[in-house]
Amino acid sequence: MSYYRRKQYKGQDDFDYHDRRREMYDSPEEKLRATIIRLGEVDPVQEVPRLVEQIREFTPVNVSAVAESIRIAVTEQPFKIPYYAALLRLLHDAPVPGSEDAAGPSFGKQILEDFWKGFQAYLDRLAWRETRLCIHLFAHLTVAKVISAQTMYELLRSFTAVLDEFGVSHGRAKKAALCAAEGLMIAGPAVKENTGLNVFDLINPIQAYIESTSDVKGLVQPTIKLFANSEPIETADEILDAALAALQTLNSSDFAHTADCFLQPYLDFTPFTDAPFDLPSVLVPPEVIELDTFSTDSGEDAPAKKEEWPEYHVRLFDSDVTPDPTTPVGYALRTGLLDLIDIFEVNRKECARLLLEFPKWTPRGTFKPRPGAPAEEPVAGKDWQLESTIIETVLGMLMVLPEPPHKPIYYIALITEICKLSPGTVGPAVGKSIRKLYGFLADGLDVELSQRFSDWFSIHMSNFNFQWVWREWVPDITLSPQHPKRVFMRRAVDYEIRLSYYDRIFKTLPEPMQAPDSLVLPPEAPGPGYEYEDPVNPHHDSAQSVLELLRGRAKAEDVMAHLESVKNSLETTEGDANIDSLVRSIAVQSLLHIGSRSFSHFLNAIERYLPLLRNLASGSISTTGTSNLEGRMGILNAVSAYWKHNRHMIVIVFDKLMQYQIVDPTDVVSWAFTRGGESRLSSGHPSIGSLEWEIVQGALNKANGRVVIARRKVTTLRKEDDEKAALAKVSNGAAMEVDTEAKPDITHEESPALSSAMKAFAILTREQKAALSRTLDGFVDCLASATNPNPNAKSIVSENAWHNRANWNEDEWVTWETWGWYRHFCRMYSPYLRNYSATLGTISFAKVGNASDPAVELFRRIWNVATGQEA
Repeated sequence: MSYYRRKQYKGQDDFDYHDRRREMYDSPEEKLRATIIRLGEVDPVQEVPRLVEQIREFTPVNVSAVAESIRIAVTEQPFKIPYYAALLRLLHDAPVPGSEDAAGPSFGKQILEDFWKGFQAYLDRLAWRETRLCIHLFAHLTVAKVISAQTMYELLRSFTAVLDEFGVSHGRAKKAALCAAEGLMIAGPAVKENTGLNVFDLINPIQAYIESTSDVKGLVQPTIKLFANSEPIETADEILDAALAALQTLNSSDFAHTADCFLQPYLDFTPFTDAPFDLPSVLVPPEVIELDTFSTDSGEDAPAKKEEWPEYHVRLFDSDVTPDPTTPVGYALRTGLLDLIDIFEVNRKECARLLLEFPKWTPRGTFKPRPGAPAEEPVAGKDWQLESTIIETVLGMLMVLPEPPHKPIYYIALITEICKLSPGTVGPAVGKSIRKLYGFLADGLDVELSQRFSDWFSIHMSNFNFQWVWREWVPDITLSPQHPKRVFMRRAVDYEIRLSYYDRIFKTLPEPMQAPDSLVLPPEAPGPGYEYEDPVNPHHDSAQSVLELLRGRAKAEDVMAHLESVKNSLETTEGDANIDSLVRSIAVQSLLHIGSRSFSHFLNAIERYLPLLRNLASGSISTTGTSNLEGRMGILNAVSAYWKHNRHMIVIVFDKLMQYQIVDPTDVVSWAFTRGGESRLSSGHPSIGSLEWEIVQGALNKANGRVVIARRKVTTLRKEDDEKAALAKVSNGAAMEVDTEAKPDITHEESPALSSAMKAFAILTREQKAALSRTLDGFVDCLASATNPNPNAKSIVSENAWHNRANWNEDEWVTWETWGWYRHFCRMYSPYLRNYSATLGTISFAKVGNASDPAVELFRRIWNVATGQEA
């Protein structure tokens, strides 16, 4: 293989061999770096001794270059860590190349000392993943006797000490606990040999911390439980719980089975008899306090930090198909796959290839041989299916609550790439996963996860010609229309239509699902619904006159004048009742009709007639003083009426109206809780479905995003002002040296730009708080209102009711979904709710019912957990 780069210089003559090229060769040192990083591409067992000789023979020696190469490889290719430990073990057997002092420090020791400096740098900047993977290397070297067990034990103790910090965040505690737990899993045999080291001093702090988080776990479990139940969840595993269970299992056997979980190629070498390397002592740095802040109820600034929660991963298959993550070998395999997926997020194609090659880096017999590969003797308790394990791990990351580590589209695209590499083996695993998740829908799969499942299903089908065995689900169309399975079918088909077109998706469905009464397909293809297009409509002529002006690109002032004349004529024929809302509906729907041809047409129309929209939102077309709120809500109603056959466009148009400040986020939230969900319950109570939640989420994200931008602007301007003040102070000090009797009398005033930015920030912060408050009020009205209690909210929160869910009616399923979106609101926006909890809780909870009501009790419990009032 050649390792040189070519720089191409295009010739001006296309016939002169097309290009002129100059070859740029790697230096010998660069080649050595590449060889170290690419260790194991063919056979790592044979390559390690050859690489050792190559490093020893390289002159002039460069310890830092070798250490850096190993550091890069360890943190970016963690599946090779055991072989890099073997490499360092062999490098400890010889002095530095070219050194005359044979008794001096070995080459391996010098590399390890330099490697430690890089580890310390990772730790100082709290690069947790890199830190944890370096600990893996140290743990392997401890088993190889290259590092002393005592200092390795003390290193792990420094991470368990983080768990005892006052007010430690869950994210920091989780990462520190995983560093300690996984390090002990690997180094356990060496640590256990030393009778002076007590492994329970490492295990007990982890267990104590996990027990302290029991209350918050219920809010992020993949399966919703609206009742208090101490039974462990069977469809998912929390990552810290799994690590503790695996660690306790290994410890109970004195770590005798560590070799079954982790490769240990260094044990095949001659035992290491030299003095081991002592790791320096460390302290884990404190958390970095973010400078970006926002105002709280107390008037002080608080860090706008994303909340981290317990991390549950969905289990899809039995333990004889995929490894159980709560067992030592299962935890080791899943962690290896999780790290690989996380690291290679920048290159999903390479990630897919490495995932299918993963058995190369595991003990023999771990997975069933792939078709065409040499048969291996199965190992008792192993012999798992690789493809099912990979898909389960990827989907487990996709289904993490409240949001996955990376964008959901990455995991969806990764599964597609894996399927393309090996469709014959991965396809069945994907099909089984879809069926398993579909089964979870009836068992309480979280509403947010149901939404992600719909996204993945529809996108995956679009990449494979929309081929799915829909007939398997035909019996389920007899369920209640609001049953989660029925909701999933409608949503998945709706998403598929967005990715294709109506007629094509219609043909993929079996005949029973094509029937209108099945409610699987929308009643007609997505498209605009212009109410005034039919000549039979009594307002057709008025709407056409407005439409012609808009098509002719008339000035906004002329359109407003014409609307006033339309209004006067309608008052003459129909009276004063609702004339304002009628004229507003005609204007907004006509404007949307002009922009319905494409998204660019829509944006052009909106931008051209912004003055018209602001006029309609202000209510100024009325002579009776229509309120601003009524005007803005009227615009939102007109948008929803026009796009009633394409609900996704409602979300898009609402977002643009907020962007151009025609409506406020609070208006959109109010609309979602009133007009958006007004007809979903026969009892008349408001409720929230997936569309309404998508609208609410868009409004909250818009309000939060504006605050973030304004905060950054204030921070930048304040920094500039401080720098100017410092320069002025320095200049004044220089003047005082000339005139010693002069007295400093400089008062620093805020610049006009900073003052303006601070005012804007305060306004946007109030808007953010109002949107959050209105959302909480909306959920109170849906689930825990004192004046209009929802009987379904109370009836479905008991364990007996849940076990009887097969008999639930539509109202009960709708209310169950609303409970799910309330839970997601609390955990998703927990950082903001925590800082505003005093005001929001006082105002909104004054409207809730009796605390003895089970629905009110549950409502408060969810709120208290999310805002940190119960831990």
